[in-house]
Amino acid sequence: MRSAETLGRVRLSHSFFMRDFLHSEIAVVHGISNMPDDPDLAIAAGRRLCEELLEPLQAVFGRVAVRSAYRSVVLNAYGNAHGYNCASNERNYARHIWDRQDASGCMGAVACVALPRLVDRMEAGVSWQAMAWWIHDTLPYSELQFFPKLGAFNIGWHERPKRTIYSYAEPRGYLTRPGFANHAGGHAHLYAGFP
Repeated sequence: MRSAETLGRVRLSHSFFMRDFLHSEIAVVHGISNMPDDPDLAIAAGRRLCEELLEPLQAVFGRVAVRSAYRSVVLNAYGNAHGYNCASNERNYARHIWDRQDASGCMGAVACVALPRLVDRMEAGVSWQAMAWWIHDTLPYSELQFFPKLGAFNIGWHERPKRTIYSYAEPRGYLTRPGFANHAGGHAHLYAGFP
């Protein structure tokens, strides 16, 4: 208990503590621990995610609600095996599994977030693509995946950014990735009215 409490109190950035990223419905319902095996690596990756992506998002768009973030190896494997929308552990290293480097030896971290301000804009007719292009032009993200509910999206930081945007919301598929004609240049006309 004491070590979990201590880890939860680690401040990752101005607004975020490690505790903000440890909650998991799968862990709660099935009684599975969601504590990192390598806390130092999880903290280092989480700090980069928070400082370089989540803090700038929050500064511009207001509250960032964390829906899902860090997953332990055991928790992620359980979620994958039971159809809870968790990719395999190998695919989630340096993504949702912050305390494991990926196959290329890089660290990274992903969080699924919802922005209440974006939800309001989407109800008024703004598309998820506007937010995707704003992030693409503004922040050093590695990958984005957009979902159909609440305008939620995965946002990832990585030592070697992939710079890919994919959507499970309509229209499904890649919005952009390296090699796409739309990848380079500015896209401000696609998010008119954004700060």
